[in-house]
Amino acid sequence: MAKITVDPEKCTGCGTCIDVCPVGVYELQGDPPKSVPVKPEECLLCEACVENCPAEAITVEAEE
Repeated sequence: MAKITVDPEKCTGCGTCIDVCPVGVYELQGDPPKSVPVKPEECLLCEACVENCPAEAITVEAEE
């Protein structure tokens, strides 16, 4: 499983992580909307979200 962290101070709620994640790990929640990893157990560790986040708000680490 992956340990996914989204820094709410950096996240702009743009939705890029939602668009690039092949398995639908993220949702926008709150007001203002911020990205939340709602299905971290589905993460493939591809890091598409990390590479494409314009705010550099996401980190992904493999958990043992």
